[in-house]
Amino acid sequence: MSRFFAGAATLAFTAAFSFPSHANDSQAETALGGLTLKHSDSIRMDSEDLYVSRDRVRVTYRFTNTSDRPIETLVAFPLPDIPPDYLDNKVFWSSLDDLKFKTTVDGKPLVHEIVQQAFFNGKDVTARLSALKIPLNYRDQSFAEALKKTPKPERDKLIAEGLLRDDSTQDAQFYTALWSLRTSVTRMQTFPANASVVVEHEYVPLLGGSVGGGLSASARKNDYFKNEQRKYCIDKEWLASFDKRMQKTGNRDIYGEIWLGYVLTTGANWKGPIGDFRLVIDKGKPDTLVSFCAEGVKKISPTQFEVRHKDFTPKKDLDILIVQWPQ
Repeated sequence: MSRFFAGAATLAFTAAFSFPSHANDSQAETALGGLTLKHSDSIRMDSEDLYVSRDRVRVTYRFTNTSDRPIETLVAFPLPDIPPDYLDNKVFWSSLDDLKFKTTVDGKPLVHEIVQQAFFNGKDVTARLSALKIPLNYRDQSFAEALKKTPKPERDKLIAEGLLRDDSTQDAQFYTALWSLRTSVTRMQTFPANASVVVEHEYVPLLGGSVGGGLSASARKNDYFKNEQRKYCIDKEWLASFDKRMQKTGNRDIYGEIWLGYVLTTGANWKGPIGDFRLVIDKGKPDTLVSFCAEGVKKISPTQFEVRHKDFTPKKDLDILIVQWPQ
């Protein structure tokens, strides 16, 4: 794999860092991907055109049903599991409104079905929680009130079996959910016989980030830097551009890292490789730095970089690093 970098003489931006920040000034990104299909040996992906930026992910597919009969199959957009409440800091979405996603087929918007399941120790406990009218998503605003209304014997059973933890105090009643929530947005889609269908899908990505320190020259012997260098294919040229920009700030660690992931490797349930694959990564502003692992990268605008492949089978997911400075 080779890495492409983009630098600029002036690397300033006017907006404040917009990714969430925690006590250690960092947050992991949650990598999403595209649509997945139930396996079919008759549906071919002719092309995939993928646009990735910090604000929006858009992907356009062209599928062809190569058989002489219509094929109805499940199309799904799987979301990352929301883990048990005590691990809540690992996933940063709570509702579908966060993603603002939409899907069209041949230009017509789809109506989706939301499928949610609760799992505890590998067992599906959806029916049990639903029967008690307890929201499967513990981030739901009605969760705490629903538990208050749950009959005490049933609530005690959930606590005894480990599904709930009683964290109540003298002043307030509070329970922690210990199950994970699995969510998929699904639809049954018909692919006409010997015909092509264009599917377009877009959503807001779940960003991660960190404020300052990890890429600075003084930190480059640390494991953190070595991991970032490997993950984003950072090379000496990119570091030279970074160091030049740092000099203009008096080597103050006031830059922000934005991390963005996209799952390329899952859901390849169609016939053969992707016929024509195009990726465009948009770093947002000309005065930022971007680094990612890819082959054959071409700069097509002050902010955009393009990768094209024929008969492409993804072997690795996409990880993108964007670095920016305040004015």
